Amino acid sequence: MNVRTRITALVGTACFLASLSLATASAGTEPPPAVVLTEVARAQTPSAGAAGPGDTVWIAERAGTVRVLDGQGLGEPVLDITDETTTDGERGLLGIAFDPAFAHFYISFTDLEGTSTVDEFAVQDGAILPDTRRTVLTQTQPYSNHNGGDIKFGPDGYLYIAFGDGGSGGDPHGNGQNLDTLLGKLLRIDPGGAEPYAVPADNPFVDDPAARDEIWAYGLRNPWRFSFDAGTGDLLIGDVGQSDWEEIDWAAASGKGGENYGWSSMEGTHPFRGGTEPANHVPPVHEYDRTGLGCSVTGGFVYRGAAIEDLVGQYVFSDYCDGTIRTLRIEGGEVTAEGDLGVQGGEVISFVEGGDGELYVLAIGGTVSRIDPA
Repeated sequence: MNVRTRITALVGTACFLASLSLATASAGTEPPPAVVLTEVARAQTPSAGAAGPGDTVWIAERAGTVRVLDGQGLGEPVLDITDETTTDGERGLLGIAFDPAFAHFYISFTDLEGTSTVDEFAVQDGAILPDTRRTVLTQTQPYSNHNGGDIKFGPDGYLYIAFGDGGSGGDPHGNGQNLDTLLGKLLRIDPGGAEPYAVPADNPFVDDPAARDEIWAYGLRNPWRFSFDAGTGDLLIGDVGQSDWEEIDWAAASGKGGENYGWSSMEGTHPFRGGTEPANHVPPVHEYDRTGLGCSVTGGFVYRGAAIEDLVGQYVFSDYCDGTIRTLRIEGGEVTAEGDLGVQGGEVISFVEGGDGELYVLAIGGTVSRIDPA
């Protein structure tokens, strides 16, 4: 990956435009708003973040610590599970989330055996209550990569959990298209509805005896980062490709789930290794060719802040190996314009949406930056 980083650091906007897929080649170019990346803190390998109580922003560090961002930077850890996780492969503390009432805090991490684990803590007066910790869900991982690990509460109040296909390469166990496993899936559960959790009655596969009830969508390779548009409720998933194509998937807020995003029969809109496109395949709203740009899409958020008026409504994302902050305007499930904000975030591992809608960029090298008007 470091080799790719050195190579792709030389690739500019021209290569990006040249590598557009047919699915988005007809989209126009969005005039970029004038922005800068303002470094607001330094962290130890930041991996994820979430808007917290009292307009705070909480930052997870991959080794297992969580710290709160304020005007002076990041404070001392408010949670430390470094003795419970490992950072080999793609493991570690991979996701954090608050429920809509900020009454509970959730962490998504791989334990010392590599098992994906989602734990819950009660929150009181903006502070974690360690003695309330409980495990909500676990999933055994056969390999140390493609863990996924992102977690978010949707506008419906349910917890969504992203898991990769289990790892190795090429989905050797066929998990992406197998509805009898949680791997390669986006899950939807109600952690407060039962012990350890309840499955919403309207999940798409609850009446299918051959499928896991928790599944909301499937056919995913490594949905490293996903988000919900704070303005519309639409779902966007950045799914990391195998060798050739990076993709962004989209689903309307009015959807009922059950989407098949194709992996491992498909990589983006392209059959993978002689695969046949499933009849119910939902193609990505956007894809780009690895030969021209990057190696690992980092999904972001639709900007709904107030500081950068011209950015409102645009989906902001990047690539771990390229680091350029880019945008898509999506209308009715179609990309109508693409843009390049002209700023470089480094090895971008994640984005964070603050409670005010402003966006933060996390680089694995340690920078925590905010996208500000120039």
